[in-house]
Order: sequence, then C-alpha cells, then structure tokens
Amino acid sequence: MIGLFDSGIGGLTVVRELLRQAPDASFVYLGDTARTPYGNKSKETIERYSLENAAFLLSHGATSIVIACNTASALAVDALRKAYPTVPIFEVITPAVEDALAATHGRVGVIATRATIGSGIYQAKLKEARSWKLEAGKGKQGLFIQAIACPLFVPLVEEGWLNDDETKRIARRYLSSLRQTHVDTLILGCTHYPLLAPIIQRFMGKQTMLVDSAASVIRRVLASGEIDRRGEQKYFLTDLSTRSTEIARTWLAREIVFALASVSA
Repeated sequence: MIGLFDSGIGGLTVVRELLRQAPDASFVYLGDTARTPYGNKSKETIERYSLENAAFLLSHGATSIVIACNTASALAVDALRKAYPTVPIFEVITPAVEDALAATHGRVGVIATRATIGSGIYQAKLKEARSWKLEAGKGKQGLFIQAIACPLFVPLVEEGWLNDDETKRIARRYLSSLRQTHVDTLILGCTHYPLLAPIIQRFMGKQTMLVDSAASVIRRVLASGEIDRRGEQKYFLTDLSTRSTEIARTWLAREIVFALASVSA
C-alpha cells in the first residue's frame, strides 16, 4: 500500500494523479492540516513532522512513502531514508527535475512557493543532474535556469479561483519574466499548481512544456512496482474542517470522508 503525506491538502493533487494513472491502487493519505504550513518551519521541525507522518502511514499499512510536499521533499527526505532504510521513499522534486531535463532544449523555469524557491533545491538538482548528463555525453551546454516564487497561487487554488480574472492577472504578473526569457520547460514546483495548469499554459504558450511534479512522481512509483490493486483507499487529516472536505470533493471529483489522525510523538 502506498502512503502519501503532505503538510496540508495540496498533496491531494498527487492523489488525483495516482487515481488517474491507477484508479484501483491502494493507498493511505495524510494531510497535516493542524501544523500547516511547513514552509515557515525550521529544518529540524520539518524533519520531526515528516518522521511522525511516516510512522503514522506505516502503522496504517503503508509499505512505501510518497512525500507529496515540496518543502518536506527538500528538507526531510534524507532523515526519512535514514530512519526507514528498507522502505521505498519517493519525493516530488527529483522526478520533476529528471523529466524537465529530458524535455528541455536548455531553458528551464521553476515556479514554486517562496520557501521552496528560497531553498534553491530545484536549481541545485537541475545543475547537479545536468552536470552528470554532460559528463556522460548526453547533454547540451549552457543550461539556463530561472526560478520564480508565486506565493499567491496557493490561496487562489484553495479558494477555488481556478479560472477567475484575478487569477489570470496574477499569473501574468508572475510569469511575464519567464515568458520573456523564452523558457521551453516549466516545472510546477508546488502540488497546488497543477490545478492552475490551464491558465499557466495559455499564458506561456504551446512552446513551453509544463512538468507536473505529481505526474512525475506517480510514474516513478508505478514503475517501481510498489503498488497493490485492492482499491483500499483511506484519507486522514490532523485537523478536520468542512472546507478541506469541500476542496477534496472539488479536486478529486468524488466524495471523500476524512478521519482524524493523531501523529504527534
């Protein structure tokens, strides 16, 4: 069984992609809504929260872990792999970087939250992976990387303003420099952002390929064979609210019943 966790409800876009690619997959999802957001927490706190989340998922039958959160992927994956060396652990950053490098002609854009952009994780992994490809004789010289923080995208998505004029204006303001520099590949570096993909694609144009980190990581999970097809699907939040249920219903196009989870040590 696949276990997925996020700092809140954004990771439901990863669940949505899992359901799209493997509707009968068994999984357990945990959204840490009581302690969100993670982006303003220290590395030590994010590691502790992530370890507690993973322990909860494993106690509920998970045999692999998907970190459906960019911040936790950036800061806690090493701690999780050290704590659970025999458990397959997937994060959302590396698969997106790999897919972007496979697609790009040398001009990559990244959009994410301030915390993720500020961490430099995407920029570092793009350069690291690109260097490896160059050494192997598989790449092209001159990788251009432009990273832009788009902090208002998350509240717009959670408000359900996916095609509003206000959202289009904000997207235009955030993305203008990426369009001007002619990036040919754009990583959606936050799990909320795929829901704004139609607006982003229209503004950037068909010449820019969007890389959805949710789709990238789920392809890796399914390719690994870490999946069972019994269709057992469970949803937990650390704080329950009507709004979370409404968002889940809209994003997943199905009725979701969340159970309350207690994950603190």
